[in-house]
Amino acid sequence: MYHLVRQLSILKETIPDNPPLGLLLRLVHQHWTQAVDNALDAAGFGDIRPPHANVFTFTPPEGIQVSELTKLAHVRKQTMTQAVEELEKLGYVERRPDPNDRRGRLVFLTERGRAVRPIASATGRKVDERWAELTSPEEMEMLRQALKLLFEKLRDDQPAGAVSTSRSDS
Repeated sequence: MYHLVRQLSILKETIPDNPPLGLLLRLVHQHWTQAVDNALDAAGFGDIRPPHANVFTFTPPEGIQVSELTKLAHVRKQTMTQAVEELEKLGYVERRPDPNDRRGRLVFLTERGRAVRPIASATGRKVDERWAELTSPEEMEMLRQALKLLFEKLRDDQPAGAVSTSRSDS
């Protein structure tokens, strides 16, 4: 919590009015991530690091290739490969031959890996509830709906990270 308070005080000093929405989202995400990390650590999964989160989030029961994980997570292949290799060594994932691609391999969550999801999900719900206490359930629902709408529009608009600098009215 100290770090969040410190971040907010620095933010007030460096960007006094109207901080960029992306920065605020990042700070709130850090709070959420820290809560999940603490819960996983308490449950005996202290070896999981934030870069591993995408593997747990995007690996379906039927397995997935690293290249597809990379696309879904919007990270570099090297980053995803490293995360998968680390998680494999730790026993959270295993790689098996892809029956549809002789050269390919699929990533699967192991029993240990599947045990992580319910803890992360439950913690996420607790964080949501706490945020609703700090604001109000109505404000949290408005925020959720606004972010969901923005995500849907961004997904349909253009590739991730691309920002149009041209004006549509010129």
